[in-house]
Amino acid sequence: MIIISWILQGLLALLFLMAGAQKTFGSKMHKEAFAKWGYPQWFRVVTGVVELAAAVLLAIGFWVDGVAAFGAMILVAVGIGGVITHIRVKDTFKDTAMIAILGILAFVLLIIL
Repeated sequence: MIIISWILQGLLALLFLMAGAQKTFGSKMHKEAFAKWGYPQWFRVVTGVVELAAAVLLAIGFWVDGVAAFGAMILVAVGIGGVITHIRVKDTFKDTAMIAILGILAFVLLIIL
């Protein structure tokens, strides 16, 4: 189980480092998505910072026991919020699937930690 948790931890940390950085620094795709969803641009930045913080906690968790669980909890909440957002605006399953899968992976990581 330790190897599985390391793989999930590393995968989630990398993916949310990229996604959080893109949201925080304003990629065109994320600016348009947050406008489509009816959220203000400051919320995009806050979401990006939260994702970056969770990714950092997951990375620190390789060396400090227990820290990764906090990062995973944050990502579960981000996943739930993302899925609710996609459902609220009636996005396609394809648009919703990625955040749903990442949220589920974060939940699995939280359970096995």
